[in-house]
Amino acid sequence: MKSLPRIGTVGELEFVVEQKHVIDFATDGMPAVLSTPNLIGLLERTARQALVSFLEPDERSVGTEIELRHFAPTPIGSRVTCTARVIHAEDPTVTFQIEARDQQELIARGLHKRAVIRIDSFARRVMRKTGGDLSRAVSSIHALGAE
Repeated sequence: MKSLPRIGTVGELEFVVEQKHVIDFATDGMPAVLSTPNLIGLLERTARQALVSFLEPDERSVGTEIELRHFAPTPIGSRVTCTARVIHAEDPTVTFQIEARDQQELIARGLHKRAVIRIDSFARRVMRKTGGDLSRAVSSIHALGAE
């Protein structure tokens, strides 16, 4: 890392809940609302983006732990703001307090840890699991950028 992020460093991401974000069991009168797995992914992305400026070109961050309470439903069309605030940083791990709010209330809060990794050592580790298949290892690493 170029430098450790300071305590209080904040990342923010806003999105509007769309069909692609909702639970897949919204049938028989069950309203279509933001799913917890999609919310977790967006909160992770918020934290990852908060770290980008602290990383060397050959580094990325990966999620290692998440603890989340999802308090309230959020329907399609609602605007959601995800926030990730650094509360602890000790190389190579950064801990965030994460939360999400819709236009009316706090909908989720928790903790998230990310580890800073070097792409080359990560690629070697992935290659060991893919039996040395470089194309599978590289596509796994490209997915890190899209996470």
